[in-house]
Amino acid sequence: MAGRTLLHERLWRQNRDLASACLEHAFVRGLAGGALDPEVFKGYVAQDAFFLRSFLGAYCLAAAKCAGASERVRVFHDLIGGVLEELELHARYAASLEIDLECVTPHPATSAYTDFLIHTAWAAEPARIVAAMVPCMRLYAFLGQSLAPATEANPYRDWIETYSSPEFEELAARLEALLDELGQDARGLEETYRYAMQCELAFFESAWTRQAP
Repeated sequence: MAGRTLLHERLWRQNRDLASACLEHAFVRGLAGGALDPEVFKGYVAQDAFFLRSFLGAYCLAAAKCAGASERVRVFHDLIGGVLEELELHARYAASLEIDLECVTPHPATSAYTDFLIHTAWAAEPARIVAAMVPCMRLYAFLGQSLAPATEANPYRDWIETYSSPEFEELAARLEALLDELGQDARGLEETYRYAMQCELAFFESAWTRQAP
């Protein structure tokens, strides 16, 4: 039907309040202007690398549950590649900032988010798994595009360019298309999506305040 709102569009619109709160958060504004305390960013990188490993695991579990649908598995394969590229970025940051990514103790906000992702990936159907993962992808594409272009003098230029890139937007859009396909008849996806967005905002707040475990 012409003009029909797609599921991913509706969910994003319902959660624009949280997306806007993330964009206006002091941590993100610090990235935008390049004035973020390097120690705060160092802590964020460590926590985000810990998170991304769980995100990677959730993608793998979702792919396994779609093993009978080759096209869906292909989408997850490409998304897994995207996470691996993010982890490579974090590894470069870790090397320059002297972070031991093998000895990261997660903050409570990080643990809440990763526990939610892994539990959903193990226990839920693919539609709910994707609904739990789309917010991260769409939010980071939104933030990156909102902050771009970054000046050469901005020490966080690599971060902004990664998430504002056409390649990252394509991955986010492909995951949203999969959500539209899988979630046509699923129930309760609104709650799953919003909780993931709430976790994103809590993650930035935790990084900003350097909340101790």
